[in-house]
Formats: sequence, structure tokens, C-alpha cells
Amino acid sequence: MPTLLLTQSQVRSLLTMDSVVPAVERAFAAHGRGEARMPAKVYLDIPEHGGDFRAMPAALGDAAGVKWVSVYADNPSRHGLPSVMGLYILNHPDTALPAAVMDGTLLTGLRTGAAAAVASKVLYRDQPSTVGFIGCGVQAQCILDAHRFVFGEGFAVKASDIRRDAAERFAHENLGEAVSLEEAAACDIVCTATPTRIPVLRRSWLSGRTHINAMGADAAGKQELETAILLDAKIYVDDVEQAHHSGEVNVPIARGLLDPSAATDTLGAVVAGRRAPPKDALITVFDSTGLAIQDAAIARVAFELARNRGIGQEILFRG
Repeated sequence: MPTLLLTQSQVRSLLTMDSVVPAVERAFAAHGRGEARMPAKVYLDIPEHGGDFRAMPAALGDAAGVKWVSVYADNPSRHGLPSVMGLYILNHPDTALPAAVMDGTLLTGLRTGAAAAVASKVLYRDQPSTVGFIGCGVQAQCILDAHRFVFGEGFAVKASDIRRDAAERFAHENLGEAVSLEEAAACDIVCTATPTRIPVLRRSWLSGRTHINAMGADAAGKQELETAILLDAKIYVDDVEQAHHSGEVNVPIARGLLDPSAATDTLGAVVAGRRAPPKDALITVFDSTGLAIQDAAIARVAFELARNRGIGQEILFRG
């Protein structure tokens, strides 16, 4: 049986948020029901080059596969390359034959954006009037696209970035407004997507009922939110083990500032209907580290669409 090769441009032509968001939501529900097989991420640190690799295997339904993804924060400035790059290998779980090898960089961005939108839908539960973005790179665009799929285009976009030109470009391309950190933080929904190890979002900037999608912390030592926010918030994680190791809560837990029990509710349990959504929380936080089952789910969607449309190149690895 041949293996299908899919480039990033082909994956982009196949996957849109109307197929990605439902697939990611189903993956969350499966995780909440305990139906997914997802070993812990394997990290390979390359400190001499300021980055790391992660292996993310998972099996869910008729999809089994692994993503090999790198995070090199200085790649854009040093080499003109993305900070996150990945490759996905999708297998047929019944025979173990490789069904497809595809770009995993766009896959990562799409599923991360979709995860944030699902969290906003489930935890904020109202139509937002404003959505703020702290960090206006490639990931922010995917997050915005997913939110527009879920909520429509009726909310105002407020963009903030350490680089003013990045915020202005993002705002211009998305009919939004480039604003200060404080103004972005005062939105109904706040989405952070930065690689920082020094918190950039302060408790005093939040205004009224707020939902925060903390999408940037994905390795030990990273933290985007001031610990005071986490102490005042109802926290939901995508995966407890991953979050405590490398998510937004990892630093305050390691320093004894946050009780680990405060970060044990999973978004999947809420999506699956096993936990009630928050009722009275003034602040909710979704701590996202990225679930391998989400990659597997949308890789399978891309494979099926490509096969149906005759897109991609078939090769025989066993030939």
C-alpha cells in the first residue's frame, strides 16, 4: 500500500477551520472520556542551539501517528525560519502501514488555534465583544481564524506584541486595532501566544469577567501569566501531566506558589459532559500544552480529504 506525501501548501488547501475545529472538539471529548491513547511527550533538548525537539505519539479511533516537532524561538531572527516546524507520520492502526507523511507545522498551528476556540466556546459561553491577542505571530492568526469560525466576526480584535510592527500588521490584516498590553488584557477573551519566561499579563489589567487562553507555555520554565491571575482563576488544562510539567502552571507549581490540585480539571471533561462548565468564575484560564490526539485527528481528516480529492504524491517506502 502506498504512502501519501502532503506538503504544507497541500495541507493548507485541505484543512479549514470548519473541519479542524469539530475534529479537535471531538478529540477533547475522547480525552475527557478516557478513550485516547497518548503517551507523554518526549523532549530532546538542544541547548547549544536554543531549542528542542518533541515526539508526540497518539492513537484515536482509526488514526495512529506521531508528530516530530521542533521549537527554536530564535529561528525567525537568526535564520528566517519558523520557530515551530514539524512533520507528521500517520499510520493505519490495523496494519501499521504508513498512510501518510505530511507537513506538521501548519497542522500544529491549526489544531492549537482550534483548541483555543473550543476552550472559549466551552468556558466563556457567551458572545464576546472583544478578543485580545498578546503575541501576534503565525499562531495568533490560527487562533483568530478559529474564534471567527466559532463566534462569527462580530467581535473587535485588539492586538498587542513586543514588536509594535507585528501588532500593527496583524491588526491591519484582520480589521483590528493595535493596542497596548493593558488594552489587550482588558478584553472579554484574551489569547496569549508567546515563548516568554517572564510573565507578560498582569492581574491588575484584567477587567471584569475574562477568559484567558494561555497557549504559549509549552516547556518547563515558561510562563505568560502573572501568578496572581492563576491564584484568582478557575483553571482548566488540556492534560494534567503535561500542564504540570511544561504548561502555564509549571513555574508557580514548581516554586510552591500554586497548589497542584488547582490545575487538575481538564477541558476534555467539560467537553465530554463529565464536568459542568464554570458558573460563577470571574476569571477562567485554559492552560494549553497541545494534545497529540488532536494532531492525529486532524491528520486523519487531511489524509481522507486528500485521498478523496486526489491530492498528494504516493510513494512505496517498502519498494
